[in-house]
Amino acid sequence: MNSKPLNHQLVKTAFINPPKKIPLFLRLGILISRKVTKKDLLVPKLLAWVPKVAISSGVLESLVDHGGHDFSSRMLKLIRIQTSLIVSCPFCIDMNSFGYQEEGITEEEMEAMRGIRTVESVRSFSEKERVVLVYVRHLSASPIKMPSEVSDQVIRHFSEREIVILASTVAQVDYWARLIQGLGVPPEGFMDQCDI
Repeated sequence: MNSKPLNHQLVKTAFINPPKKIPLFLRLGILISRKVTKKDLLVPKLLAWVPKVAISSGVLESLVDHGGHDFSSRMLKLIRIQTSLIVSCPFCIDMNSFGYQEEGITEEEMEAMRGIRTVESVRSFSEKERVVLVYVRHLSASPIKMPSEVSDQVIRHFSEREIVILASTVAQVDYWARLIQGLGVPPEGFMDQCDI
């Protein structure tokens, strides 16, 4: 992949520091986060400043779809990567792109999500994946403009339940991107390189 190395020297810390005392129930959440991500993430520690925000963010994260019944883990990875790239969140790109090869996502597909190639030119995307990527681009852009032809394609290819999962997955990544960037949190080093 033609990538820029992650430069952890540019930003060494967030705009703020975690509180000196973190309540026990939030420390448990931080331990769970560490176990799941295999990283000592700064974000949950910063959220300890406002326990309600920490709890609601943890609940949001724990309840999102992780693949299986409705969407494959590949489809969800494509949604998360595309959303991260559209909102240009280095932390999110780092975290959500990590392990993309394990989901069968090719370099050519990554280039399409980065805008180097058109989504339509990449034959390895299924028709549903193409529809999703276009939908994600419109839903994550500011201001949001959802053309009727895009929403018609989504309705044609997905069930009502799948549309809710699709929209909520995009919204979840958007939420984290804006929160993380608002706190100035740098990438955590999930990958050795990051495409922005």
